[in-house]
Amino acid sequence: MLADSTRADDLQEAVAVADRLLSNIETVVHGKRDEIRLVLTALACGGHVLFEDVPGTAKTVLARAVSQSIEGAIGTRIQCTPDLQPTDVTGLAVYDQRTRDFEFRPGPIFANVVLVDEINRAMPKTQSALLEAMAERQVTVDGATKVVPRPFLLLATENPIEYEGTFPLPEAQLDRFFLRTSLGYPSALEELQVIEDQRVEHPLATLRPVVGVDEIGALERATTTVYLDPLIAEWVVALVRATREMSATSVGASVRGSLALERAARGWALLHGRRYVVPADVERLLVAVLGHRVVLTPAKIAEARQHGMASVMEGFAEECLAIAPPPSAVLEDAPPPAPAPPAP
Repeated sequence: MLADSTRADDLQEAVAVADRLLSNIETVVHGKRDEIRLVLTALACGGHVLFEDVPGTAKTVLARAVSQSIEGAIGTRIQCTPDLQPTDVTGLAVYDQRTRDFEFRPGPIFANVVLVDEINRAMPKTQSALLEAMAERQVTVDGATKVVPRPFLLLATENPIEYEGTFPLPEAQLDRFFLRTSLGYPSALEELQVIEDQRVEHPLATLRPVVGVDEIGALERATTTVYLDPLIAEWVVALVRATREMSATSVGASVRGSLALERAARGWALLHGRRYVVPADVERLLVAVLGHRVVLTPAKIAEARQHGMASVMEGFAEECLAIAPPPSAVLEDAPPPAPAPPAP
């Protein structure tokens, strides 16, 4: 029972950390609570986020707000252009005449929160320079492996309405992102609030940290202890397998999709103050986690160009849920079963 009490205390502490982060970021990014929660879910699960959005929707502000909310965290920004080289991201060894030796100068990838702006404007070899850091939290330069700092969160953006001079991310690289989302334009009232907030200075200038780096580590550990009913785990696998046989896709999600959806559901539940996952968590995250991991059929791609990707993804989710409906045996608000009493 002592272990269960300690675990409950750890979960409560992690929930408090997530709430402080969310409240602090909301002081500069208004009206995007769900989207901020998605980013924090990725942070808690050690994943990375791809934003597909038009310019000027607070993506950079969100990235800076996350880094400034964590005491001691380093935030960097990489502006992608066609002439950006891999060493501009990872860093390189520079000859020092005083020591007569090469000294490694780390690039902007060595940070806690990295914003990669317009990632599809970088050449494929530069895009691929990000993959090792995203997947393995390390970078290999000149045969030497160097570990990136923890926590490590990469937020990449791409403009979905401008394709001239871009290099679309291949499916294998898209699969490296934990989830994909967009912020979208604020409402009229929220836009008025933004104007008022920036009348004298940007609110980022006064944003102060509310959590420490160690607390982010505790948040990551607490996410793994969130209860996931075996029926929901089986449903997660069924949903991912459904993407491989539905009419909207020519290639379904890989096992990496099952792993990401399971982890994301735990993180999402934690950010809502729960120590257990409910089916609604999985449904909410379905498109964000799996939508970019599938290859749509040519007919669906044409439909997306005509009606928008959001409409196609809505149909994708409906078909996926029709093939693999949620388990009826799991109640929406049912807490995890109590631990069995110790044997006499």
